[in-house]
Amino acid sequence: MRWLLRLLVPFLCVLSLAAQAQVATVRVEAYGPFVVLDSRRAALIGSTDERSPAAFRAMLRRHPSLEQLVFVECPGTHDDVSNLALGRMIRAARLETYVPPGASVRSGAVELFLAGIRRRIDDGAMFAVHAWRDERGYEAGDFAADSPQHRKYVAYYAEMGMSRRNAEAFYAMTNAAPHLSARWLTAAEMRAWIQPAGTRGR
Repeated sequence: MRWLLRLLVPFLCVLSLAAQAQVATVRVEAYGPFVVLDSRRAALIGSTDERSPAAFRAMLRRHPSLEQLVFVECPGTHDDVSNLALGRMIRAARLETYVPPGASVRSGAVELFLAGIRRRIDDGAMFAVHAWRDERGYEAGDFAADSPQHRKYVAYYAEMGMSRRNAEAFYAMTNAAPHLSARWLTAAEMRAWIQPAGTRGR
């Protein structure tokens, strides 16, 4: 039963979000893990991979008036390099990122949420972070603190508006949770991390 609910929740969320736009007919147009809801909103549902930047680029070409990316059921990514590139594309497109009640943003999807030019989190949204693991099986703790593997994440967080100090603290917090044992954050806890960058949560 639980697996069925996990399949139904994202679909029902898309229908609900489309209904809020007061459209007469729900026409789902998908680009990889991205689903266009209306002329100004798209949703992220599912994991990203090496094909996601191209899918995002295609979506923007077809829908240049998009303003908001809604995070619904976002388990993370299968390709960290492509995921960081995708985050920079979200920022370059100046999209707002929004997490509604009941939504789940985990692992690499958190990096994408941080890319929003404005970021909104509703009460009831949940986030999960953990230490990364590369394709060879090495984890964050296997590398020296000043290694390029670590610096690229701190640099990314700084690009997304965090101070250097907050970027390092946020990165340390994510790596404090083992790869196979995520740390869950409430909406209020996640807001506390993004507020220093000038973002107000609801």
